[in-house]
Amino acid sequence: MKATALRLALGLLVGGALGYGWHRLVGCSTGACPLTATPLRGISYGAVLGLIWALAK
Repeated sequence: MKATALRLALGLLVGGALGYGWHRLVGCSTGACPLTATPLRGISYGAVLGLIWALAK
């Protein structure tokens, strides 16, 4: 139980951090990029992808 919760939490944190990093590195000056238009979107998409990755293991 604890291992599953830890894996999910790490998936969310790592995914969110990677999403924010992607926003900072790539960014979007026009606002037409749905994944990186704002930092919150980058974090959200990254966290969701990290959660999916953690659940797939």
